[in-house]
Amino acid sequence: MTPIDCDVLILGAGAAGLMCAIHAGRRGRRVVVLERNSEPGRKILISGGGRCNFTNLHCQPEHFLSANPHFAKSALARYTPRDFIALVEKHGIRYHEKTLGQLFCDGSAKEILAMLMAECSQAGAGIVTGCNVETVRHAGCFQVETNRGTLAAPSLVLATGGLSIPKMGASDLGYRIARQFGLRIVPCRPALVPLTFGPSDRNLYCDLAGVSLEVIASAADRQFCEKMLITHRGVSGPAILQISSYWSPGKEIVVDLLPAIDLPGEPLLAKQTLSRQWPHRFLHRWLEVNGVPRNLQGLSMKDQAKFSAVVHAWRFIPQGTEGFEKAEVTAGGIDTNEISSQTMESRQVSGLYCIGEVLDVTGHLGGFNFQWAWASGYAAGQTV
Repeated sequence: MTPIDCDVLILGAGAAGLMCAIHAGRRGRRVVVLERNSEPGRKILISGGGRCNFTNLHCQPEHFLSANPHFAKSALARYTPRDFIALVEKHGIRYHEKTLGQLFCDGSAKEILAMLMAECSQAGAGIVTGCNVETVRHAGCFQVETNRGTLAAPSLVLATGGLSIPKMGASDLGYRIARQFGLRIVPCRPALVPLTFGPSDRNLYCDLAGVSLEVIASAADRQFCEKMLITHRGVSGPAILQISSYWSPGKEIVVDLLPAIDLPGEPLLAKQTLSRQWPHRFLHRWLEVNGVPRNLQGLSMKDQAKFSAVVHAWRFIPQGTEGFEKAEVTAGGIDTNEISSQTMESRQVSGLYCIGEVLDVTGHLGGFNFQWAWASGYAAGQTV
């Protein structure tokens, strides 16, 4: 009979894994977290430009994508943004709301990681870094062979994250283990990711890299009103990152370049309106590309209407995305139909839990993915 080293083995010391460790440890469980990187929480440290957009005040189930849109509701209801804020305030971390309910540290993301590590320590959860998982077996208990030795526990938690930002240590480990135990995987793809132009659009616009403007980006019956940024390869910025999660290859993106403003019919007023709303470099290029005189004079009523329509519905088909290297998160993952929405435990394999980004639950930009990590980690930690 294999000797049991602990009650709970958690693979991954990211946001979800650390939260699970805290709450399982508080319940008296002997917890060990295995992390392949040399330190825990690498993605926490780089998030929010180093200030960690740790939650969103307006978090609701509709801010998440999943093949099963109802799956996240239970966990999100049981651990809310206010719950995490209470933890942040307990540790005296100063924070502020930036826009649209997004909360950031006044100081550094290091404060959030230090808070989580302190809570793990207080809960008695051990963390082993530089630990590569080599094989996982299940024979009465879970046996995990690593480069640091073999550990056994009756419960195993997959908190391994997705495929995004491989330079930070992302891998397909969680998906491989899930498949090993017969769990289905919803195909993975980059989400919250910049989009790339095809050759013609790249030649027309990419020398304007750095130019940004307020837009409404639409695809697949979803739309987001935020900033768009032109890059050396295509477009990015919050509006584009948001819509990228809903875009499918070969499909069209529609961008309203003048949200909530009607373009006046009188040419001088129209030019003044565009000059106030758009960066001059973009305005001059847009007029040039569309064959419109810089002063907008000489346009027929029909041409004016056509130009206005194009301003409010710029249509293009992206060549692709910047891939997992630039994606903030991974869409798809372990099929949530395989998992209990109450406990995060596999319906087929007793003692196997899945939390965070490894599941087919993907949040919008703005702190929602962190809130899912906290909520799903808490749900598993309460029962594991």
